[in-house]
Amino acid sequence: MEKFDYDAKYFNPLQTLDCGQIFRFERKGDGFIVFSADRACLLKSDGVKTTVESDDAGYFYRFFDLDRDYSSIVERAESFGVPILSRSAENCRGLRLLNQNEEEMIYSFIISQNNNIPRIKGIISRICAGLGEKREFCGGEFYAFPTTAALAAAGAEFFKNAGCGYRDAYLVETSGRILKEGIDDLGSMTSAQLKKRLLTYKGIGPKVADCIALFGFSKRDSFPVDTWIEKVYKEDFGGTLSDRKKINDYFVNLFKEDSGYIQQYLFYGKRLNL
Repeated sequence: MEKFDYDAKYFNPLQTLDCGQIFRFERKGDGFIVFSADRACLLKSDGVKTTVESDDAGYFYRFFDLDRDYSSIVERAESFGVPILSRSAENCRGLRLLNQNEEEMIYSFIISQNNNIPRIKGIISRICAGLGEKREFCGGEFYAFPTTAALAAAGAEFFKNAGCGYRDAYLVETSGRILKEGIDDLGSMTSAQLKKRLLTYKGIGPKVADCIALFGFSKRDSFPVDTWIEKVYKEDFGGTLSDRKKINDYFVNLFKEDSGYIQQYLFYGKRLNL
């Protein structure tokens, strides 16, 4: 396996994995095994440096967004002078936005809607075990995230048995459409164009579309709005709007190309009660 180190000040494994942007990881001793598509890496930190070990080191270097200088992002976040944002950016400066597999994010965030993180992780794990290819890593086995072809062939009953509930129909229809059409053209779209297209898929609403755009297609000017962000908007920004689209527009207009980073600081900071 290949190994590389990074400054732990701007790469904290727990903060990066625990903020709701990824659902496939597990504890391994004093670190984590992180899965993406059909790949895996071992992630550890001693508080000074964070170490990544993998047979696909180049993939995970991009996955963890390690070409980007997060110190300047933290400085820009703190420059707005919003107390919760300054506290969150300072305390969560090790949180990095991931560049994840596009198709995996589409299906994962369809599963995520009106759901909680432990349940989402369980559903995705069962789907991988049922449809994914078995792989070996770090002395153990894991299952790759299924291909669209495997998902499209599974049928609604499989998804229902995996715990998807009403989302089974969304996964069946959307995987069938992606199998037929592909998604190669999505990556070159602007954020607005991408969101508009994502909203045409069964089971994808505005918040899910923003999550897919942010975590799967690296559209950093996306700003998902959920109940935590609504709480931030009202309690910390003195907002009076109730329409989520308008709240989304407010934050995107305010934070522009830093919207995605700041959304994660605010979301995670509010959850941690910083």
